[in-house]
Amino acid sequence: MNIDGPYLMGIDFGTESCRVAIFDLAGRPLTFAATTYKTRHPRPGWAEQSPKDWWEALQASSRKALANSGIPAAAIAGISCDATTMTVVPMDAKGEAIRDAIMWMDVRATEQAARAETSDSVARLYNGAGTAPATAEWFPFKAAWLRENEPDTYNAAHKLVDAPDWVTYMLTGEWSVNINSAAIRMYYNRAKGGWPVDFYEHIGCGDVFDKIPEKVLDLGTPVGGLTPAAAQALGLVPGIPVAQGPADAWAGQIGLGVVTPGRMALITGSSHVVTGQTDTEIHGKGFFGAYTDGVIKGQYTVEGGQVSTGSVLKWFKDNFAPDVVAAAETSGLNAYDILNRKSKDIPIGSDGLIVNEYFQGNRTPYTDSKARGIFWGLSLHHTPAHMYHAIQESVCYGTAHNLRAMESQGFKVSEIVACGGATNSRDWMQMHADVTGVPVTLTEVGDAVVLGTCMVAAVGAGIYKDLKEASDHMVHEVDRLEPDQANHDEYQFYLDQYCESYPALAELTHRVVDHEAAK
Repeated sequence: MNIDGPYLMGIDFGTESCRVAIFDLAGRPLTFAATTYKTRHPRPGWAEQSPKDWWEALQASSRKALANSGIPAAAIAGISCDATTMTVVPMDAKGEAIRDAIMWMDVRATEQAARAETSDSVARLYNGAGTAPATAEWFPFKAAWLRENEPDTYNAAHKLVDAPDWVTYMLTGEWSVNINSAAIRMYYNRAKGGWPVDFYEHIGCGDVFDKIPEKVLDLGTPVGGLTPAAAQALGLVPGIPVAQGPADAWAGQIGLGVVTPGRMALITGSSHVVTGQTDTEIHGKGFFGAYTDGVIKGQYTVEGGQVSTGSVLKWFKDNFAPDVVAAAETSGLNAYDILNRKSKDIPIGSDGLIVNEYFQGNRTPYTDSKARGIFWGLSLHHTPAHMYHAIQESVCYGTAHNLRAMESQGFKVSEIVACGGATNSRDWMQMHADVTGVPVTLTEVGDAVVLGTCMVAAVGAGIYKDLKEASDHMVHEVDRLEPDQANHDEYQFYLDQYCESYPALAELTHRVVDHEAAK
């Protein structure tokens, strides 16, 4: 190993932890380090985190990564960062957060999002060609909620930024908006005039542009050098080029090499995101996009997503499998591996048990923040293993449902490239292939998010000319799971029932959600 580098540092602020990774120029990792922080849920549907906790976690992770790598800080040639998007951070003029961040999964802004349905702005094209309600998760609705419900905070905010741009500011002292958040979560459309001021005015926060940074930068654009204060806090050298980074899911898309049309990235974790590139601008019911320049300048990005996937499996493990958790602690095994073993012989369809995984709402294809999880078909025959298996199947059904929506507008998916926590289970990834009928490719670096962020850093540092060249050098495929046709055929019945179940119960679900919210 050449300890003098050059090497790249990627910073990833996920839902549960801040991860820092160091990669070489061939996309090989030297080390990873993670530090967790807490999410608070003050009310049902709400979720908040402390930026102070984020910064402390970044300091710890950066120093751990450097110590573990054995390289000097001067060997880091470029840095970039990603974070959860739609995570809104109000900042004062000194660059300090003035309240906890409102997280991506937070759906308190349902009322503000509903106003979008009466807008005739061109921005509505992004939400199912204007046919789907806007999701309460997105940035402008949270901004409008703050303006109406916490006016003191809103008025005191010098800047209102998405979490990736909070990180960029903390590293460089420069205010910017990354094109990824802007195009994909803030309705910015460079080809149609930029910010849709009429849309923001319609939903109730037309004055927010006084608080949104003026510069909208493409991914990989050099923002500035690492400040002396940030360098000291992170154990690095001042002046390292910091490149404009994306939201975490699209860092994952980049790290999977999905930078040209035809393939679909599947980024798994607490949630699932499916996202890919197209040469043509398409819009349709049941998916988001196509977003102009959101990942690659000159291309369009289409997207679907599931709010709750891995988080539902975690919910089940933590609340309904204490014996498994205890066995994992005493044996040193992973609790999910034990659950996978217990459920491996459950048949396709889980003996008639079907789950909708909408525990924190549905992002697509329904875009319903009032959606909630559903278990149906339970009998006295069913066991905890059935429930766990049915949750796994529900996640795969949700992915397939999203692909159906995109394919209805001509976006044909020939290959899924996957990363994240779900890829630790080969059987679950095979289930994704069997349910969708699409091959699933796995890459050498399972943690594609931080790899993608390092690829962005490489472009910002001038090592590669663009993300396509970075992908050619840094992304390496290692496995491909072909769908089992017989399993695929058998799954279609259960997939159809899954797709039909939520519309049948949506009115009842909304009634209960509204009742609970009124308490």
